[in-house]
Parts: sequence; structure tokens; C-alpha cells
Amino acid sequence: MSGKQNYINHVALVLDASSSMSHLSGKVIDVADQQIAYLARRSEELDQETRVTVYVFANKVECVIYDKDVLRMPSLKQMYRTGGMTALLAATLQSQRELAQTAQLYGDHSFLTFVLTDGQENASHRCPGAPSKDPRVLVDSVAEMIETQQDNWTLAVLVPDQMGKREAMRCGFPKDNIAIWDATSTQGLEEAGQVIREATEKFMVGRTKGIRGSRAVFSTGAEAVNKDTIKAAGLTPLDSAGYQLVPVARETAIREWVTESGHTYRTGCAFYQLSKSEKIQARKQIAVLEKKSDRVYSGPEARALLGLPDAEVRVKPDHNDDFTIFVQSTSVNRKLVPNTRLLVMI
Repeated sequence: MSGKQNYINHVALVLDASSSMSHLSGKVIDVADQQIAYLARRSEELDQETRVTVYVFANKVECVIYDKDVLRMPSLKQMYRTGGMTALLAATLQSQRELAQTAQLYGDHSFLTFVLTDGQENASHRCPGAPSKDPRVLVDSVAEMIETQQDNWTLAVLVPDQMGKREAMRCGFPKDNIAIWDATSTQGLEEAGQVIREATEKFMVGRTKGIRGSRAVFSTGAEAVNKDTIKAAGLTPLDSAGYQLVPVARETAIREWVTESGHTYRTGCAFYQLSKSEKIQARKQIAVLEKKSDRVYSGPEARALLGLPDAEVRVKPDHNDDFTIFVQSTSVNRKLVPNTRLLVMI
């Protein structure tokens, strides 16, 4: 029997339960339970099956829930207890290796893991099953594992500071899959939960557009765009006869500049270059320009590529050497920025 394949998401939370997390333990349970409730709601709304795995780590790594239907998940109240050191690398390795044994039959399977830690690795070499007692070998093992993961794997980590970010990058985590959170307060953990939810939303909406994994799960903006992500999103270039790129010579209203350039202004026909951080509404279309070829890509997949949810969201222009982001304008008097370009659909 044929038909569209089921989307099946395997989402894992790998949670630091070392002693230093004890002042946040109640909040960790709240944030994890909220994430699971959110996953359950969005899975039903987007018609995606989601299965949840939870690991906790301190001196050793323990899988407390494995690949369980998100609609049947219990609270983590009885499963999260703090105490001990931080076996961060062992937890990362074990979670990914064990999840890799999950069957991927009959469906479009995708794996998304969030590792949350408030400190530095200091205990993996003592863990049973660790590949080595040598910390350098452990780092290399994680880096090699990440490098060789398939395109339907997304591994992200939340660390407490810049030092943690440098360490995560040394371990091979893609830089846009690393977020810094404030590990000193419950407010910081609440905000970390929000970051995880936004990244999950981006992932699940992307799934509906054919994106199977991400190496820029925490980025929304130009930094998420490259040749590989464009290909993964299934974007094809628009016919070059259907649009024109017009240099903007002075600050002027968008309708005025479109008509001065010899085109008829229709609402929504013009896209301005994203040049500053701003809010983009759910209905606004996005176009992506490849600088060296002037090829333009657009469509719903372009929003998913930038990690834009189907809601108003703030986007930053982020420097990108190869691509420029354009946003549809539905206003007649939006002020254009000199020395940018305007994309006009003919």
C-alpha cells in the first residue's frame, strides 16, 4: 500500500543532573514537562508522530525513558535527582549510539537531541562503557560521531558560558547548534526552555517541508542559509524572467521606487533587503538571493529554511558572504535603505 510516509520524530533530552544543578532541579522538571506537553500538542497539530527519550547524567549516564510515545509521557518528577559530577561527553556518546539502534522502518524518521549542561565535562573517563580514560580521546570520539551522523540527525547543546561554547565546538558541535543559557537562575532556565521550544518548532515545521536535519537549529536568519540547506529544503530557483533586482539609490518609499524603476506597483510585488533586525509577520513571503549568480529562491520552504515559525518573529540579518535575504513588503510607504537592493516580481 502506498501513500505519504509518516513523519516520525525521535526527540531526546539529555539533562545534566550533577550537584551544581540541585538549586534548579524543580525548574528542570517543569521545563522538561512543558517541552513534552508542547511536543504532544504540535505533533497532533502537524500530524507527526513523536517519540521521546530522556537521559540524565552525573557520575554516570542513565536512560530513564526510551523512545516513548509523546502522548503517553509521564512527568519527570520521579526520574530527575541531582548529585555528582558531570559526565557530559559520555552522555552525548551514549545517547546518540543507543538512539542509532532505533528501528527506522516504514516512515520518514528524524532524530533531534538537546543536551543541557551547567558546567564542564569532568567525569566521563570514569563512566562504565566510556571509550577511553583519556579526555582527548573522548573529545575526538564525540567529534567523529557528530561528523559521521546521517542528514536526519540534529544534535544541539545548551552550555552556560563562552568557555562551554568553545569546548562544545572542540567536540564537533556545529556552532549554530550551540546556545548559551544563564545557569545561575530559574529565569535563565525558563529562557533556555523557550530557546529549546523555538528550535523544536523550527525543526517540526521544517519536517513538513522535507528538511530532515539541521546544523543551524538555534539560528534564525541569514546564517542558516547555504547551498546544502537550500538543497535540503527542496528550493528551486525562480525563472529569471519573473523578477528584477533594482539598486536603491536613496531613502525613499517602496511604492515610489518601484514606479520610478518603470514597474507597476502591486501590493506584495516588492521584496526589500533585510538590513536590520526586525519583526516578520507569519504571512510575509521570504526570498533568498545567491549573490554570485543573482539566482532567487522563494516559496514556503524559504521561511522554513530560515527557521521562521508560522507566527510573527524577530529576525536578524546576520552576515552571509553568499546569500542575501529579502522580505515581502505589503506596505506602500516602507522606507528603503540606500545601497541595498529591491527585488521586484514582474
